[in-house]
Amino acid sequence: MVDPAGHWFEALAEHMGPAYLRYSFTKGTEQEVEALVDILDLEPGMRVLDVGCGPGRHSLALAARGMVVTGVDISARFVEVANAAAAEADVSASFAVADARTLVANTDLAGSFDAVISLCQGAFGLAGGVDAIDQLPGRELDEAILAGIGAALAPGGRCAVSAFSAYFQVQFLEGQDSFDAWTGVNHEETEVRDAAGDAIAADLWTTCFTPRELRLLARIVGLDPIDVFGVTPGDYAERPPTIDRPEFLLLAERPG
Repeated sequence: MVDPAGHWFEALAEHMGPAYLRYSFTKGTEQEVEALVDILDLEPGMRVLDVGCGPGRHSLALAARGMVVTGVDISARFVEVANAAAAEADVSASFAVADARTLVANTDLAGSFDAVISLCQGAFGLAGGVDAIDQLPGRELDEAILAGIGAALAPGGRCAVSAFSAYFQVQFLEGQDSFDAWTGVNHEETEVRDAAGDAIAADLWTTCFTPRELRLLARIVGLDPIDVFGVTPGDYAERPPTIDRPEFLLLAERPG
């Protein structure tokens, strides 16, 4: 059973706070959002849900383009940062604490959105952890997250979900990384810093996928997979997946 009371990432998010936005992988937000507008056929006024929104960088950029955005994240600290940024920018974006692993049971969100995004392993891909080997393989743990994403879509709505590439991760294992072939989870020993530059040790567990697994998982939860693209943070495009890009982007639709 998932324990919605906690997740290993919460302590890291609490420490980083707004300093999360200093990391280089967050600097491509505008390009990513421009690509997502095209990929998801987004127009002003559409309702978008951002699952695992973090401090809200994609949500805020979409709201600045006229979308009505709701962001959810398991980190109360990140939600606080995102709501403050939305108020300052005066855009139509609101943020709330929610566990993506139990999103499918949230009747307030069910069938409410024209599009759903889950990017940069903010939720999808983070269900694995130190105890994943004793529970279910990491892919199955992420099934609940993708099911919740599908449940939040209105019929005919589309989602864009990014995932780490298993091909890339195995090719370029380095430093303190280790890859578990049974769970598909990569474990990285690193550190994270707060706004003052103070570091704490961090263990990151990220589930990695192949395009075929993403398509199969989409079908399992009742979504129609449309395509899987090969992407890099700050370089989203509708291109075929390869083994040389660090992420894939699943595009899927809820049947109408």
